[in-house]
Amino acid sequence: MNFHNIIYELMLVYTGAAVFSTLFLFLKQPIILSYIFLGMLIGPYGFGLINEADHVEKLSHFGIILLLFLIGLNLHPNKLLGLFKTTFFVTIITCVIFSGVIATIAFLCKFPIFDSLVIGVSLMFSSTVIGLKLIPTSDLHHQHIGKIMLSILLLQDIFAIIIILFLSGQVNEEISWLIPIVIFKLIILSTLSLITAKYLILWLFNKFCEYQEYIFIISLGWCLLVAEIATQIGLSYEIGAFIAGVCIAISPISLVISEKLKPLREFFLILFFFAVGANFDFGLASEVVISGLIIGATVIILKPYVFEKAFLQSGESPLISKELSLRLGQGSEFALFIAYTALHNGQIIKQTSSVIQVVVLLSFIFSTYIVMSNYDSPISADSSERRD
Repeated sequence: MNFHNIIYELMLVYTGAAVFSTLFLFLKQPIILSYIFLGMLIGPYGFGLINEADHVEKLSHFGIILLLFLIGLNLHPNKLLGLFKTTFFVTIITCVIFSGVIATIAFLCKFPIFDSLVIGVSLMFSSTVIGLKLIPTSDLHHQHIGKIMLSILLLQDIFAIIIILFLSGQVNEEISWLIPIVIFKLIILSTLSLITAKYLILWLFNKFCEYQEYIFIISLGWCLLVAEIATQIGLSYEIGAFIAGVCIAISPISLVISEKLKPLREFFLILFFFAVGANFDFGLASEVVISGLIIGATVIILKPYVFEKAFLQSGESPLISKELSLRLGQGSEFALFIAYTALHNGQIIKQTSSVIQVVVLLSFIFSTYIVMSNYDSPISADSSERRD
């Protein structure tokens, strides 16, 4: 990776983002979409000003890591298990329905059986980035709706990790063994991280709390260390970062850390949305446009409907059920990872990966419009609906 190329690419991304976001704000459109469209325009499948999106995509992953770390910083460990107990069955039931219906639709669109199954399981997840980006921080950390949404997204992330491990062939065990193995790894990593945080990291915080630069450095170091350990043992950076955040959430200084890291998180999340657009292959997408629209419409209609019914059955109020269903009614970035893994291993055809990409992009755009049109958001173009 050439240093000059990195600076050049970052210049293009952020200069372009400044121009496009200004235009979108004047037009009162969601600012997130400006980054996606910029990627489509100047990426390798657009005008090709950035010939390879790999550099930007790799850098953008840091934004997702920080996003999950900051979420963890505001969630006390004692609350975590209670949240999972509340949403476990809703998550399982909705995932089964989504994967079954979407896989059936894909099969009817003439995709091979295994490819249809991959389409179904990849698109049963909701986007962690879109979901958490569009909900006010106060709701996410302090309101019931934010906690329910967060726990569902985290459970889905765990399921996605299991599927990626299964497709990648990193382990030879049957899927029935994968689940307890992943849970065991989560327990071990969480326990060791909590002990280290309690007896070392928090002690260092208290010892040198007056040095803000030191707190900033050690927080980032702790986040990346646990994230790297997590991925080395077969989990994911996101899960590791979240665990790192939860383990130090018991410290009063966690809220200070959260505020300090927010600008850095936004810097890298812009790269994430740009990379989503830059990786959109118009040539392959044109081959599956009809099936992409059919499956995309299925996802956009099915997910909010099923989520709403499931939340109502679990005892949530109609208003909360409606809002949760719309905020979770899109595809996930994990769908792109699953598609890449399956394609890389020769398990699916290129058209399957392309249709997943089309559906995720369509659902991102549609869901962003729906949520920002109906609910408060930290990035709303309308000042009356903007709330953090």
